[in-house]
Amino acid sequence: MRELRSIKEHSRHEHYEVFLHQGFLLSGNLPFEGLLTIPSLQESFANWQDQFGPMMLPPQSALICVDTQMCVVDACSNGASSIQDYLQTGFSWLREKCGDNPFHHCKNKRQALYMPGNECPEQAFEPYLIGVTPVFDAQNQIHFYLGLFTQSLANLDETVQTLYRLALSIQSSLRFVAENNRYVHLETLHHAREAETKKHTILFEASKKLHAQIDVHSVLTEVIDCLGLVYPNIRVKILLSQDNDSNNVSVKPLNFDRSESDLRTRAFMEGQVIFEPTTEGSGPRPGNIAAPLSGKQGVYGVLYMESTDDPIDASDLQFISLLADSAGSAFENAKLYEQSNLMINELRLINEITKQLNQSLRLNEIFNSASSEILSIFEADYSCILQCAKDSDQLIVQATNLPAMFHETFTLDQGFSGLIYSSKEPIIISDYWSNNKVKSSFMQRTNARSLIGSPILVNGKVEGVILIVHRLPNFFSYDNYKLLQVLSSHIGLAMTNASLHAEVRRMVITDNLTGLYARHYLDEQANLMQKKDFCGSLIVVDIDYFKRVNDSYGHQIGDQILIHVSQIIKSCIRDSDIAARWGGEELAIYLPQVSKDQTIRIAERIRKRVFEETHPQVTVSCGVSDWNWEEDKISVESLFYRADMALYQAKNNGRNQIRIG
Repeated sequence: MRELRSIKEHSRHEHYEVFLHQGFLLSGNLPFEGLLTIPSLQESFANWQDQFGPMMLPPQSALICVDTQMCVVDACSNGASSIQDYLQTGFSWLREKCGDNPFHHCKNKRQALYMPGNECPEQAFEPYLIGVTPVFDAQNQIHFYLGLFTQSLANLDETVQTLYRLALSIQSSLRFVAENNRYVHLETLHHAREAETKKHTILFEASKKLHAQIDVHSVLTEVIDCLGLVYPNIRVKILLSQDNDSNNVSVKPLNFDRSESDLRTRAFMEGQVIFEPTTEGSGPRPGNIAAPLSGKQGVYGVLYMESTDDPIDASDLQFISLLADSAGSAFENAKLYEQSNLMINELRLINEITKQLNQSLRLNEIFNSASSEILSIFEADYSCILQCAKDSDQLIVQATNLPAMFHETFTLDQGFSGLIYSSKEPIIISDYWSNNKVKSSFMQRTNARSLIGSPILVNGKVEGVILIVHRLPNFFSYDNYKLLQVLSSHIGLAMTNASLHAEVRRMVITDNLTGLYARHYLDEQANLMQKKDFCGSLIVVDIDYFKRVNDSYGHQIGDQILIHVSQIIKSCIRDSDIAARWGGEELAIYLPQVSKDQTIRIAERIRKRVFEETHPQVTVSCGVSDWNWEEDKISVESLFYRADMALYQAKNNGRNQIRIG
């Protein structure tokens, strides 16, 4: 069966087609809950008879509403006296009660049925044209059946159309009854709220005072004072589930070590007022009351009252419950105000730190700046920032105010840094001396007891770890713990920016194919080194007959030869030497503080290794030039020119050799 849709989603034609083949589909915006019960159907049918029945029902016709149990809910007759017995409320159309009939067939086939009465076994139906339709919702659930029995219509087509119009009008009555019931319900609620408002008059002033406070201590004091005025003989305590700085002796922490059946624990966990009388009997009695201090975001504590003599009745419990609700809301607002002020200060702090971190694009400067700022913000004794090593499964200390640990390495499962790395979660240790299950070199060396740590996450991956410690126990608060999480994310962003900048710079100064430096970088560095060094040399290397290699073996092999020669050059020089791709198959090496003789030996080593190690075998020609402080200072351009001319000589003299310019 195709998916059913509400009348709003059908055109009238589509809705009529569904009616013809399946039955009447109720509008999807009807409030079905409670609407399609027997009393509601009877009320809706009665409304239909008042509004539409006489006008819409043809002469010598009857409209019957039958429930899903095949019992008549109600019926309307306009001269259909011959079937009057079948229209009585409660009449059963079940086959075993009434024989073979249209309602029975409609229920079995779950679709509309249109037929002349002479096809029914029952003689009373013979002069009628009959249409019966199930009435269902968009989930294909049938709620009731409508049947039209008529003698005045000409044919079945008119019967179908009339039944469709009648079903639409019945639906209108259903909607009217639903709206009317909703109005009555709202009116009842309105009267109930008016009555409640009168009862709460006594709480108005107390609530005004509570919500006028923006300080947590003032809110708690106001609640205690208000209860003291109303119940002077009852002892009052406010038990809070979180840290507080109130100096009121009646404000205490909520002890969760008590059993689950304890009155205070139950009130906090269940979120409702609980009264335990201390005497036997019925009616108002003395006892203990626990009311939760609840706000929109949770339960903050319990208002606990002990009455030894004064009886407590239902109105007292209601008063205490309402006052506790107002107190909880006022407490939450005051707490949020305090937290917003704290958050503003934290945001200012984060903004300042972010500015400082973003002023540098060098990782070591970022680590040092972050370490010093963290020490200042958290008033910590020591801090340590570790970074994940890219080429090994280790964490390296990149910044710390404990010099002995600088650049020390730790495995990924070692100490608190390893714990944070593996869990990707921050930690807080109140007292390491009483909780030293994790062996920590940092804690032992600093003799610290308090610790907070956080991972430095970048795109969900741990790039580092921050550890902060203090020698005193319980030094760091939960707010410190949360602030470190925020700061670590900003440090991670700064690290990412610096790494991206370094990578972009590397890409700019590096040849993509060979991995050697680009020509402009060699030019820049040679110029800089000439200003501070006393000598230097340059080797220009050219692969002989490189075009033949490309033509004979293809450009892919040519690229592999170029890469191999570049790797040989890099393996023959120092880290401080600069090898660059000069252009095409020409490569250049600048050797700072290296004499001509040494340069020739290096060039010869390169030439020999290229000849011996390349496959297919190629040779290189080299041009060498140098400068030193005793000579007139020559420009970098002249140095390159002399080396290039020497290379030209090597090419003209048979290749696979070295010439000096």
